[in-house]
Amino acid sequence: MSLKVTLVKSPIASLPKHKATVAALGLKKVGQTVVKPDNAAIRGQIFAVKHMVKVEEVNE
Repeated sequence: MSLKVTLVKSPIASLPKHKATVAALGLKKVGQTVVKPDNAAIRGQIFAVKHMVKVEEVNE
């Protein structure tokens, strides 16, 4: 199982920690989508920036 993560809000006015987390997820532009493995580390990153991203579960 994987997670499809889409950036829906700009991190410009956010905390530096949140900007770094968005970059670590591989997201650069609003509307960009990446597919990440479903594990505890990725879920933790998503939880930290849950107000900026949309997450969908994908079966591969």
